[in-house]
Amino acid sequence: MELKVGVKILLKNKEGKHLIFKRSSEKYPEAGSDLWDITGGRIEPGSTLIDNLKREIKEETGLELIGEPNLIHAQDILRVTGKHVVRLTYVGEGEGEVILSDEHDDYKWLTIDEIARLEGLDNYFKEVLEKFTEMITKK
Repeated sequence: MELKVGVKILLKNKEGKHLIFKRSSEKYPEAGSDLWDITGGRIEPGSTLIDNLKREIKEETGLELIGEPNLIHAQDILRVTGKHVVRLTYVGEGEGEVILSDEHDDYKWLTIDEIARLEGLDNYFKEVLEKFTEMITKK
């Protein structure tokens, strides 16, 4: 069985807003294009999770990760014969100016409440958002 691991991050800026992206309809026509999601991707074996996360952030956003991110959710996102994909999602702070990669058509900095009300969220991101909202309301 092939096991793949992905890392994602809900990046926050100094104003307390979080970065979301609209997937490129040209690059991802089969994967639910025009959906809002967060940055991330599959890890490169041999590199640490955080190094992979930093690389994905830089490639997709142009931002730098500041400080240590916190793991907020783990998901099985694909389990089929011969393949298993696991995603680890973090929350952390980013700084710099957003530079869109070819993976995204648009981006927004929004509060968690604004994101929750947004139409067209990726289903796995919706699950993460629900768990994260539960975590921050318990504090």
